[in-house]
Amino acid sequence: MASNASFDVSTGADLQEVDNAVNQTLKEVAQRYDFKGTHCTVDFDRLKAEIRLSADDEFRMDALVDVLKTKMIKRGVPVKNLKLGDLEQATGQSVRRTLALTQGIPQDVSKQITKAIKDGGFKKVQTSIQGDEVRVTAPSRDELQAVIAFLKGQDFGIERRRCSWARSRAARRGRCRSGRPRLHLRPPRRRSRFGSGCP
Repeated sequence: MASNASFDVSTGADLQEVDNAVNQTLKEVAQRYDFKGTHCTVDFDRLKAEIRLSADDEFRMDALVDVLKTKMIKRGVPVKNLKLGDLEQATGQSVRRTLALTQGIPQDVSKQITKAIKDGGFKKVQTSIQGDEVRVTAPSRDELQAVIAFLKGQDFGIERRRCSWARSRAARRGRCRSGRPRLHLRPPRRRSRFGSGCP
């Protein structure tokens, strides 16, 4: 019996690229004339996937966020996944703001995706929510390609990663789709100059 094909719908940013964007932001802030003499900071918490900003006033905060977003776009970080927290007053006129990175599909968005696929009329396609991802399964890849094209035209408020094909059970057991075992190449065995030792 042929196994079904499937792919996963997911979202998230490369945290290393986020770190690079933060460092580039700090570098530009230190060099720009309009930030001269200001006290703007950008701190990236990788574990929480949050970026904490502080600035002298609301005007500087807006400029700081613009610089950060520009650097993120250049590094390929999906700014659509950025959630800007409320502006918080600190000492004097200084302000703080936290930017959260969406690193997985929220449950409500997952339900929207599954409903959209169901309403799209893909009769042989099935969906299942698996944590912060949505798995889409169908008897053939052609049907899944149609779903992928459909999802590209939808807006769920997040930046979707490029759809990744899920590994089948046969592939996880080391077998290809034809049922034949996968080939595992090994380096050639070194022979002793004294022979193999066999009689």
